[in-house]
Amino acid sequence: MSKPLLYGVLGAALVSTALVPNAPADAAVVAESPDISVTNVKAHLDQLQSIATSNGGNRYTGRPGYRASADWVKSKLDAAGYTTTLQSFSTSAGTSYNVIAEWPHGDANHVVMTGSHLDSVSVGPGINDNGTGSSGVLETALAYAASGQTPRNRLRFGFWGAEELGLLGSKYHVNNLPAAERDKVELYLNFDMTGSPNPGYFVYNDNPAGNGARDDLTAYFTSKSVQTEYIDVQGRSDHAAFRSLGIPTAGTFSGAEGIKTAAQATKWGGTAGQAYDPCYHRSCDTISNLNLTSLDRQSDAIGHMVWNYAQKDYGTTTPPTGGNLLRNPGFESGATNWTGTTGVITNSSSKPAHGGSYKAWLQGNGRSSTENVGQSVAIPASAGAASLSFWVRIDTAETTGSTVYDTVKVQVVDGATTSTLATLSNVNKSTAYVQKTYDVTAYKGRTVTVKFVGQEDSSLQTSFVIDDVVLGTS
Repeated sequence: MSKPLLYGVLGAALVSTALVPNAPADAAVVAESPDISVTNVKAHLDQLQSIATSNGGNRYTGRPGYRASADWVKSKLDAAGYTTTLQSFSTSAGTSYNVIAEWPHGDANHVVMTGSHLDSVSVGPGINDNGTGSSGVLETALAYAASGQTPRNRLRFGFWGAEELGLLGSKYHVNNLPAAERDKVELYLNFDMTGSPNPGYFVYNDNPAGNGARDDLTAYFTSKSVQTEYIDVQGRSDHAAFRSLGIPTAGTFSGAEGIKTAAQATKWGGTAGQAYDPCYHRSCDTISNLNLTSLDRQSDAIGHMVWNYAQKDYGTTTPPTGGNLLRNPGFESGATNWTGTTGVITNSSSKPAHGGSYKAWLQGNGRSSTENVGQSVAIPASAGAASLSFWVRIDTAETTGSTVYDTVKVQVVDGATTSTLATLSNVNKSTAYVQKTYDVTAYKGRTVTVKFVGQEDSSLQTSFVIDDVVLGTS
């Protein structure tokens, strides 16, 4: 965990008791959650302590202890069958490295990524910060490889360098992903400090796009009779780079320099009036600076999320050869990059999304109204062909099946000219999402606006729910 987060006076504003929800109806519970071995996680921590002890007492970026840590993690993942990369980058403290590991199975167009930072501060071995998160993620990756599971989605794991210098490793990785590859990342899960000696059980609550995963984490802890609190970690850890691109994120945290309240001690045990981790960013953050109960619970939570999101159905759309030219194509960052009628982009549970939690819900008002949503996009002149595709689900209260009352038009606005590619209506009602694809090659070399315009008559609602929009080239 990087720079300190102030508690005390600010605590009430930053940390609030989570309203514990029931597990969402569409939660991705398709495989029994694993029991991640805390004995194995502790053995990984022993190894990180040994590496630090042999290298000046720390695993800081630019020093031998960090490179030895990265090499050791990579060797474990290599042996388990992962495709691994040691990604190097420069920092003010010297060269650092990210370890990126991918399980070579599952749909590579839908990536579920889990990460933690591997580096320590310069004054100590960093066993809780963040040997604990790294060891839990490592053991989960190894356990998945040994489980015989066949994932629906592609699993990727990141062990970040130079987090303590300003989240540099995760930023470097994300900033060097091609746009088409960024769009394939459906979820990023982050685990930073999971074994604090006077622990809390905090769940990240700082990215609306990740609220579904946040709720799944909360529901998991509730199922184990562990109460949680939501926390905005204010960009202190490696999910921040993913969040900035609109990628859904979630994670857990057992507390750093903040002070445990009497109410929290009643709820979680431990000592009120003392820090969650008195050795935060100090030399005493050693193998003795752990609460194994917290480490066990949090590691099992990592396993639960990886096992279940490995199988989550994100749809079967294959991105076009040229990648997706649209930003925030699944609306998971709300209205970011989109313009139009306020409130159309929503995560309301009344209508399911095709993937994730958000979608564009046009009409459904049961009265005369017009709504729209659109995005400007430049289609390269070099493209051989270009197409627009999206998933749509239409439900209606109109009772006459062959008469058009309510419509949504798929349009391209090119300067002063608006062209309608297709018109869908209440007649096209469907109980499930249907994919539509239209040729937009005629607009290559131009900057146009892709637009969906809904119109409803004076009575009986029709809802046009649109998600996972792709404008791709080949």
